[in-house]
Amino acid sequence: MTVAHIDGSLHGLPLRGGLQRVERRRKLKAFTLVLPLLLFILIGFVLPIGRMMFNAVHDNTLATLMPRTMAELRGWNGKDLPDEAVYAALASDLKEAWAQKTAAQIGKRINFELPGAISNVTSSSRKVRELAAGPYKSALIDINSFWGRHDVWSLLKRGTSRYTAYYLLRSLDFQYGPDSQIVASPPDNAIFRDAFARTLAISITVTAATLLLGFPVAYLLATLPVRSSNLLMIMVVLPFWTSVLVRTAAWVVLLQRHGLVNDALMTLHLISHPAELIFNRVGTIIAMTHIQLPFTILPIYSVMKTISPSYVRAARSLGAGQFYAFWKVYLPQTLPGIAAGCLLTFILCLGYYITPALVGGPADQMISYFVAHYTNEELNWGMASALGAILLTVTLVLYYIFNKLVGVDRVKMG
Repeated sequence: MTVAHIDGSLHGLPLRGGLQRVERRRKLKAFTLVLPLLLFILIGFVLPIGRMMFNAVHDNTLATLMPRTMAELRGWNGKDLPDEAVYAALASDLKEAWAQKTAAQIGKRINFELPGAISNVTSSSRKVRELAAGPYKSALIDINSFWGRHDVWSLLKRGTSRYTAYYLLRSLDFQYGPDSQIVASPPDNAIFRDAFARTLAISITVTAATLLLGFPVAYLLATLPVRSSNLLMIMVVLPFWTSVLVRTAAWVVLLQRHGLVNDALMTLHLISHPAELIFNRVGTIIAMTHIQLPFTILPIYSVMKTISPSYVRAARSLGAGQFYAFWKVYLPQTLPGIAAGCLLTFILCLGYYITPALVGGPADQMISYFVAHYTNEELNWGMASALGAILLTVTLVLYYIFNKLVGVDRVKMG
């Protein structure tokens, strides 16, 4: 057998084909190994986030439960009250809604935009059963003047589409006016822009506090002898062994008017009467800072551990003072760790719920409180999804700005 024949074949098969089969098997094995992780990410993150974004703009309640009315309203010009055909369709839909026990669902959807609609819709559904024949327009308005309001029909007209901007507008303190124009929400209902601003302000404050407190600790971890640094590291990671709820409850005990903190301050004669440290912004920031400290310390420490002390010694040998050598030589090398720790802490703070709810006051609740409120109490999935979608968008925008200014490729997590 010739050398050319040996080089061109592998057990009777072309060498290129054999190598391709081996490469395919290798890729298939690698894909099989990461498949569980991909499925976890898809099921646990991608699908829920996609569903949240979809629910923020999708609402087919009226289109599904009032099909006849929606079909007739597509031809309505939106100026005066609808004609007799639309009211006849409304009467048919209300009769069926009463029979199918869905009148409350219709009223609840309308009530999101027009408070008090549930009772009007349910009472009208019960009374409309007595209408045997038309004219329906005057009869329905006599039953309940609610059906003679132009803003009600404008809302129903918007319900002909399965997609709506109402939840996103409401999350930004806007709403639809009587003629479906976009207007600012009344001052009593305009709470969400303040909530988003408060969420950002608290997150920035906590991030700054963890950096100021955590940087010296990370420096000690990186420079102390191994025995001492190991003991300090145990103290840093020890809070991870306790749940966030327990740590927050502990701060409730510590910060109350006759708690350990107030008693210690009064014993030291730093204050003459108990300070208000809980159920306000102070308590919220203190508790969140304590919980987030390890998340800021560990990335900074991991970067500091890789910095050789010879750099600072070289700067000192060239005549630099201790502070100047630290500021110009050591600190710039820690920036990737600082950026990683601050970014991680800031993003985690944006979604805080338990801690502000327990140690904060009514004016200290972050946007996650309203998401939980609309999910668990109002059962308004559209508003909850819209608030979550806006918070996610804000986070992505801030991350994009951070990437442009600092560069994610410079960030080191460990």
